Amino acid sequence: MPIPDNQILYKMNGLGNQIVIMDLRGTGTTPDGRDAVAIGAMPGLHFDQLMVLQDPRTRNTLSYVTIFNIDGSEAGACGNGTRCVAWLLAKETGKSQFNVETRAGILACEQNGPLRYTVDMGKPALGWAEIPLSQPVADTRHVDIDTASLAADLPPHFSAVSMGNPHAVFVVVDVEAHDLARTGPLLETHPIFPAKANISLVAVNSRTALTQKVWERGAGLTLACGSGACAALVATARAGLTERHAAVTLPGGTLEIDWRADDHVYMTGDVELEFTRTVTLAPSAA
Repeated sequence: MPIPDNQILYKMNGLGNQIVIMDLRGTGTTPDGRDAVAIGAMPGLHFDQLMVLQDPRTRNTLSYVTIFNIDGSEAGACGNGTRCVAWLLAKETGKSQFNVETRAGILACEQNGPLRYTVDMGKPALGWAEIPLSQPVADTRHVDIDTASLAADLPPHFSAVSMGNPHAVFVVVDVEAHDLARTGPLLETHPIFPAKANISLVAVNSRTALTQKVWERGAGLTLACGSGACAALVATARAGLTERHAAVTLPGGTLEIDWRADDHVYMTGDVELEFTRTVTLAPSAA
């Protein structure tokens, strides 16, 4: 079924991570990557992630959310985008606590201020096959990789984590000392990542503070990455470099990440509504 005409799109951002929300609940419509590409090509609607709200599939959830990258590929998780969705659903329902569902599972959301939300991003996946990596690795805290052959001035090892999507975390002294725009796409598509990967550079400032830059799978360099910040905290805590709670500063701002005793990772940060726009997709895109 084509996307209905006169769709209201919400252009938002989570710490600069560009998000567009499209609400298709009640329409029976299932979007695909062509719809995402068409929306992203519209003037002013370029996004890092498109969050598509659909009818709930699981009891006690308000919506199922399908997530697309700007290239039309589907993502399993987007923390900043989920906070934006939480803003819309809180505004609609008046609730301050509720659940949404993505391909990564059911995510609990909580409002902490007019534009501030916490999302339970679930448990990190740490086994090589579930991340996934293309070959067995004894310890995903320290995965060897030949960065020298890529002319990448990076450590020859990374920590692998999945937060609903795969992340490779390289711990460095200074995130600005590396050309992630050049090395990011080379590492994203490295054969060790059968489903590609998000690539993070992380500097440990203290046991409760990190600085991070992220090359997002299917989106490129972004100002912030919620699942990436979660992966950074998990990776550094597993390595004994940080506590299980830290402020993660990205180019767009700071997220509070808390890896709690129940093994769930909670992410807290602000969102912003930039504008709304009514659009009609061409039949060829739907």
